[in-house]
Amino acid sequence: MKLTSILMLAGLLLVLTAQAQQKNNIDRIETQKGPLTIQPVLHGTLAFTWNGKTIYVDPYGGAEVFKGIAAPDLILITDIHPDHLDLKTLEGIKTDKATFVVPQAVADKMPENLKKRVVVLGNNDHIEQQGISIAALPMYNLPETEDSRHPKGRGNGYVLKFADKTVYLSGDTEDIPEMRALRNVDVAFVCMNLPYTMDIDQAASAVLEFKPAIVYPYHYRGQEGLSDVEAFKRKVNEGDQNIEVRLRNWYPEASKK
Repeated sequence: MKLTSILMLAGLLLVLTAQAQQKNNIDRIETQKGPLTIQPVLHGTLAFTWNGKTIYVDPYGGAEVFKGIAAPDLILITDIHPDHLDLKTLEGIKTDKATFVVPQAVADKMPENLKKRVVVLGNNDHIEQQGISIAALPMYNLPETEDSRHPKGRGNGYVLKFADKTVYLSGDTEDIPEMRALRNVDVAFVCMNLPYTMDIDQAASAVLEFKPAIVYPYHYRGQEGLSDVEAFKRKVNEGDQNIEVRLRNWYPEASKK
C-alpha cells in the first residue's frame, strides 16, 4: 500500500511538472483587442489564442502534443513537407470548426473531408479570417534552382495582424529579400536549420535588417542536431540590443535527455 501511494504521488508530481512546463512556455503580448498568447509546441508548430479564437500553425507531432490547448478555429499551413503538412496529426486533432489557410500545393494534398474548409492563399495575397488579417509572403531557398527543397511560389510565410500587433512566420526559407524588406514587425518567428533553411548567421543578419521588436528562433532542428540558438541570440544582440530574442523550448523530448 505504501509503495502504491508513493508511485501515485510520483505520477501526480510528473503530471503537475509537465503542466507547469507547458504553462511556463506560454507568452503573452498585449493588443488593442486583448492579449495574444503564444505557445510554442514543437519544431515549427505553435498555437496562438486571441479574441476568443485559437490558431494552430503547422500542426505536427501527433494529437498528444496539443493536450491542454483548445481546438483550433483557424489552421495555417506553410508547405507540403511532413513537418508542416502532417496528415496524421490533422486526423488526430479536432478540426471540425477550423478553417484552413494554405498554399495551393498544400490544398492539393489535403484529404477530401477537409477540402471544403480550405482557403487557398498564394504568395503576396491577403485575406481576413476570424478578425485576423493574413498576408502570404514567399518562402524559398537561395540560390533559386530547379532542384531546390523549397522553390519560390510553393509555400507561404505569413504576416498576421492581430489588431495593432504584427506577427511574422517565416516558414522554411532563407534570408530572402522579402523577409529583409519587412518593417514594423512586433513578433517574428524565424527558422534556422541546415541544410533545409538557413544558418544562424543568415538568420541573425536578416533579423538585424528588418528589426522585429521580438524574435523567436524556431524550426531549428537540422541534420546535425539543434542549431545554436544561444549564439544566434548573441549575434542579434551584438548588432542591436533593442531586439528581444526569446529562446523557448521547441523540443521538449530533447530537453528530457
